[in-house]
Amino acid sequence: MKKFTDFIKEVIAEAKHVTWPTRNQAIYATIAVLAISIFVAYYLGLLDSVFSKGIELLLNK
Repeated sequence: MKKFTDFIKEVIAEAKHVTWPTRNQAIYATIAVLAISIFVAYYLGLLDSVFSKGIELLLNK
């Protein structure tokens, strides 16, 4: 049990050294992640559509 309490004390001590982002930094980072995720989703959807059409054309010949 002593090891566990020592671990918790160390975690709390390390958490005090963490530099948390400001509210604006968190908002901008969230917006960036959402924008990139949407872009990648559309890009992969487009590639999937193109490859599906290509395979259909190859199989129907």
